[in-house]
Amino acid sequence: MKLTQKDKNPFIYSDSNKRYHTYDYYIKHKFGKKCAKIPLDCGFTCPNIDGKAGYGGCIYCSDRGSGDFALSSDVSVVRQLDETRKMMEHKWKDCGIIPYFQAHTNTYAPVSVLSEKYDQALKYPDTVGINIATRADCLPDDVCELLSQLAEKTVLTVELGLQTFHDETARYINRCHTTQDFINGYERLRSSSKKIGICIHIINGLPNENKEMMIQTSEFVASLAPEFVKIHSLHVIDGTLLGEIYKNGNLQMLTMEQYVDITVEQIERMPPETVIARVTGDGKQSDLLAPDWSVKKTCVINEIDKRMYTLDTYQGKKYKIIK
Repeated sequence: MKLTQKDKNPFIYSDSNKRYHTYDYYIKHKFGKKCAKIPLDCGFTCPNIDGKAGYGGCIYCSDRGSGDFALSSDVSVVRQLDETRKMMEHKWKDCGIIPYFQAHTNTYAPVSVLSEKYDQALKYPDTVGINIATRADCLPDDVCELLSQLAEKTVLTVELGLQTFHDETARYINRCHTTQDFINGYERLRSSSKKIGICIHIINGLPNENKEMMIQTSEFVASLAPEFVKIHSLHVIDGTLLGEIYKNGNLQMLTMEQYVDITVEQIERMPPETVIARVTGDGKQSDLLAPDWSVKKTCVINEIDKRMYTLDTYQGKKYKIIK
């Protein structure tokens, strides 16, 4: 009998042809059923928008702060969850709910405000976990204490936007924090509770970065051994500063082939236990300027799978434990 790609797969954290630790595999083994992640916008801002660290925000962010697929912040947490769940009811029957605080920086508010928002999500019917997206420089001690308390009540994942290991790139994109700032916040969060899962975001294709720099970012992330990693492709949204740079012809975009090549090499360097929660990203299609291929998420994922199979590689093959 001819062996299938699944039969030939050497990667242990997989029950399919996937040669990396997918989020679907994690969800199935963690909760034993399908789960739906629902994006939320609570009207928070960011320290690089309101002047605490800078102004204008990251040059690639829309005015929704990565919350383009969430409902309006004028709507309560419960109503956002209700309405989104109702819209997707045809495919979300009998599944767990993971409220995802996504738009802007979701620990950047007084603890009393944060606690109220998180509590509404925690009490929502069928909630099995909560994801909170934030920045590593927005994790003061009182917020870390609140998160550690929340982690005692549910499966909590805190998502930290690193984007790049390179401070010169971070300055260019107006990130307004350094790699050392990231390390400080990461370590503060890590020491606050062993029950908090940490997810680190990185972006491939940032201005002025070459393949070697992107690989260095992934190696830095791998050295931290987070529970989750999200790998995004840079996408250019109309109405952003990055959009103007692109329109003026001053931004070189990755091709899909280049993106696949880089992403596979990054996955090879990740610890096998780290869940690769995303291998590509897309912006709101009506506002997307580039790259066109980023909207074909299934195609990008399939190309990553094919390349890993062709190279006979898998997550962790090039992982180096740094002592």
